[in-house]
Amino acid sequence: MTKRKKKSTIRETIEAVVIAFVIALVIRTFVIQAFKIPSGSMIPTLQIGDHILVNKFLLGTPVDIPFTSINLFDMPGLRKPGKGDIIVFKYPQDPQRDFIKRVVGVGGDIVEARDKEVFVNGRKLVEPYVQHADSDIKPRDVDRRDNFGPVLVPEGSVFVMGDNRDQSYDSRFWGFVDVKQIKGKAIIIYWSWDSNKTWVRFNRIGRLVK
Repeated sequence: MTKRKKKSTIRETIEAVVIAFVIALVIRTFVIQAFKIPSGSMIPTLQIGDHILVNKFLLGTPVDIPFTSINLFDMPGLRKPGKGDIIVFKYPQDPQRDFIKRVVGVGGDIVEARDKEVFVNGRKLVEPYVQHADSDIKPRDVDRRDNFGPVLVPEGSVFVMGDNRDQSYDSRFWGFVDVKQIKGKAIIIYWSWDSNKTWVRFNRIGRLVK
């Protein structure tokens, strides 16, 4: 009797672990996924060492075989990506890598930069979240960092830029992001670790990403 009860307990434990794993896998695939910020291209909005949660359900996402880049199908979202959204996406030149940037322009928009100031459809953007670390302005014929365009964003694509505008490798240099390659919209910082000072940034935990 005791032996049978022991087997029953082990079986229940295994079943509970399997069910928990499947639920976690479904959530990760279709709803929420965690990402770590490895670079400073989104400073000051996101710091190196921030850990964020990304909403995959809102914008839709490519559904891959778990822990691979093999695409099964594209899940439709509740809405299209919009200007100002901070998104995680597959880097167009290397889909194995994930990038995070802010959407500046969507399909049909005309995007241009003049001496570090960004214009969309002829209107200057108000960007209080942007940081400029370099006061020098590079001419158009030397570098696309400070002066580029105008460029027309194709339908089904977005134009993205980092908030750390002078130190971001983004659409100015490698082009547009296909909306089908977007993994989701960043929503909240759930953990933040400053490796230089080896301490937790408690003041950043729970902060909404916007």
